[in-house]
Amino acid sequence: MTREDKQQFTLRISQANSTELTVILYEMLLCYIKDAREALVQADETRLHGAARSARGCLNELLNSLHMEYAPAPELCRLYLFCLRRLALGEYKKDADILGEIERVIRPLHEAYRSIAHKNTAGSVMNNSQTVYAGLTYGREALTENMADQGANRGMFV
Repeated sequence: MTREDKQQFTLRISQANSTELTVILYEMLLCYIKDAREALVQADETRLHGAARSARGCLNELLNSLHMEYAPAPELCRLYLFCLRRLALGEYKKDADILGEIERVIRPLHEAYRSIAHKNTAGSVMNNSQTVYAGLTYGREALTENMADQGANRGMFV
């Protein structure tokens, strides 16, 4: 995952509601799986293990966010556990096809959550975060963020 990707994910997380956070986690997971597959092609074990560790973190976060008392949670739990097992096996055997199985499981879930994310009208999960406005600056193709609202309503209240 590139530095720019991380910045974009961070920005989106700070503005997201709970459904959008799930969409972002799926996107991050897919990005890390892609990185792991590229690392296999380049025979870069360090990068492979780092990408697999990060993908495992995304899957664990998805698992921890489930509310098991609601209907789809047990099925999602089984899917996430399947993905964790396949990730471990793919990392161990250094097999890109096994990692591809994870993508085939996660992509439909990502699309489903992305299609319903706009229906969640709840506000941002993170309160008191800065408002960020993006716009073109004097560079030809440079997109920069302008941090506005530097007021006292930022951060955590005690």
